[in-house]
Parts: sequence; C-alpha cells; structure tokens
Amino acid sequence: MIDLGIEKLLVIGAVALIVIGPEKLPRVARTVGTLLGKAQRYVADVKAEVNRSIELEELKKMKETVETAARDVEAAARDVESSLQTTATDLERSWDGSSTDAAGALAPPLSYPEYRHPKKKWRIKQGATPGWYKARNGIRTRALSGAARVARYRPHKFN
Repeated sequence: MIDLGIEKLLVIGAVALIVIGPEKLPRVARTVGTLLGKAQRYVADVKAEVNRSIELEELKKMKETVETAARDVEAAARDVESSLQTTATDLERSWDGSSTDAAGALAPPLSYPEYRHPKKKWRIKQGATPGWYKARNGIRTRALSGAARVARYRPHKFN
C-alpha cells in the first residue's frame, strides 16, 4: 500500500491549495473523497467475490468427500447384508431335523396365549355401591345407547 504519513498529507494539501485555489478546493476534495470511497467499495466487492469462489471450491471438495464416504458406507452395508443372508442360510441348513415337518419346512414356533389384564373391563367405572344393591333397587349398572333408551322407555300400545 501507499504509505501516507501526516507530513506527506500536509505537503499534498499545500500543493493542492496552491494549484487548485481556495474556492475550488472543497469541491475537488469532496469529489476525490467520493471516488476513493467508490474505489474502496469496488475493492471490497472483488475481495468478497474471490472469498466466495474459494469457499465454493472448498464446499465442492467437501461435497465430493462426503459423497465418497456415503458410497463407502453403502458398500459396507451391502457387504453386511450379504453376510447376514449367508449366515441365515447356513443356520437354516444346520437346523436339526426335529423342528422340521414331513415336507422339510421349518415348523412354526410355539405360540403363547395373548396377555390379558386381570381387570378386563377397567374402563367401566367401579362405584362404591355394590352390584347386589343396585340389582335389588333397580339402579342401572350399564350405560344404554340413545336408541336403546328410547326403545326401553317408549310407551306400548295395547289393542
């Protein structure tokens, strides 16, 4: 860069004052300042563009390495899957004859009954009033649907 010290700036200012004159110096200084600002912005934009292109190249390289790693993982997964299949076929071949039926197919494993909770109807509200008391006094113990309630309490026609 250009090394401009205070002494050099004073010399440049004095020469500009003598050459340009005191009337035009402020306008020329403003114009030079705006031009320097534009030049600095242009240099900053060029630097930013160069940095972006460098980062883009780095990202492309990183993308390629990630893609190669993904291909390697897929190949390893295929190898593991094939080894699992060969192991499964080896196990099926070495299975003893006691668990095969007459056709040579594997017998289904023993089935166990499905677990059922001891309180099967746990969603039904358990009140404190005993069932025998409700039955004796005619208190309903089950909820009725709307249609069942209408059918139960509809008056009957006698002929």
